[in-house]
Amino acid sequence: MNNTEEQTKRNIFTVRQFCDRNPAFTPGGIRHLIFYSDKNGFSTSFKRIGRRVYIDETQFFKCVDKAN
Repeated sequence: MNNTEEQTKRNIFTVRQFCDRNPAFTPGGIRHLIFYSDKNGFSTSFKRIGRRVYIDETQFFKCVDKAN
């Protein structure tokens, strides 16, 4: 899969949408990861547009796998 195909298949969600889709995660827990994303290795999972923060689901779970 080339880079353009990978970008078109990304699933980007808000914190609430992500938590609704993945009930194992709470909004508070995700916000904690966002706040400390530079220190915990999750910075590639979060996309900031203005004040809004979006979660790249594919990248998020790659970071979870790497952290374990």
